[in-house]
Amino acid sequence: LLYERHGEPAAVVQLKDLEVPKLGDCDVHVKMLAAPINPADINMIQGTYPLLSQLPAVGGNEGVGEVLEVGRRVTALKPGDWVIPADAGLGTWRTQGVFPEEMLLKVPSDIPVLCAATLSVNPCTAFRLLADFESLAPGDSVIQNAANSGVGQAVIQIARASGIKTINVVRDRSDLTKLVERLMTLGADHVVTEEMLRKPEMKDIFKSIPRPRLALNCVGGKSTTEMLRHLQPKGTMVTYGGMAKQPVMVPVSAFIFRDLRLRGFWMTQWRKDHVQDQESVATMMDALCQLIRRGQLTAPACTEVPLQDYRAALEASMKPFVSSKQILLL
Repeated sequence: LLYERHGEPAAVVQLKDLEVPKLGDCDVHVKMLAAPINPADINMIQGTYPLLSQLPAVGGNEGVGEVLEVGRRVTALKPGDWVIPADAGLGTWRTQGVFPEEMLLKVPSDIPVLCAATLSVNPCTAFRLLADFESLAPGDSVIQNAANSGVGQAVIQIARASGIKTINVVRDRSDLTKLVERLMTLGADHVVTEEMLRKPEMKDIFKSIPRPRLALNCVGGKSTTEMLRHLQPKGTMVTYGGMAKQPVMVPVSAFIFRDLRLRGFWMTQWRKDHVQDQESVATMMDALCQLIRRGQLTAPACTEVPLQDYRAALEASMKPFVSSKQILLL
């Protein structure tokens, strides 16, 4: 799926037949199996993301493929192995591709294909958010907005596996009961709407669990300011998205009297910073694959779409209140 200019995805993305390039000594020929449509993919096509591929570009930053053939200098991969992108910008919305070996990470092929296809962005982001900003112990709590997003669902499950309680904020909607049930099934301890954040009933939640030391913000605007109120003094809020397209507003008192910390996180930057530290990457991937094998981490709610129906999938991925991730089957 190629785009030659930036613009609205359904208008600029086209399905094109291309020659598969010749296999170099350090290259790997991959048959793609499945690739999701993420918000960052859409922003890259629109031209609004801080990281843009050179045009013409193949869409998609995430997915899983099977190795068909390797160049004669490739040592870490062999035909039959499953691989995912080592970094953003690979262009995963294609049936086949030839990539340099260092652009791929091997993953176990005994995990479900949808888990592998959605592994490199959201679960990794969730893992780092929980690990890198506060040292959380079993019994501690975390509060997050956009709890039904891909990252939100992964945060709930990874936290649950570590004995950490989650307070999950979602927008009010017509099928709220169904959404609450789904998040509770994943292991959420509490699910509240943005409106409930400023109600006195919130105090009841903190009778049974401690106030959170960590808040995860993917929205911005009012939702964030309300979430901050519930943080413990000296707590940290990490912003990793801005779905409301509104700034983060913080009362001065939150800084002076409660010494709250505000941080930011971008998975792409984390990968850049850890290029020389493959051990950290391997440790994280191992931990996530272990959780998947134990059934403690599942793929987000997905809708599987054949490649030729890509336009419908692109449009569906941009609708508000859709909790199902569009996955292209390649």
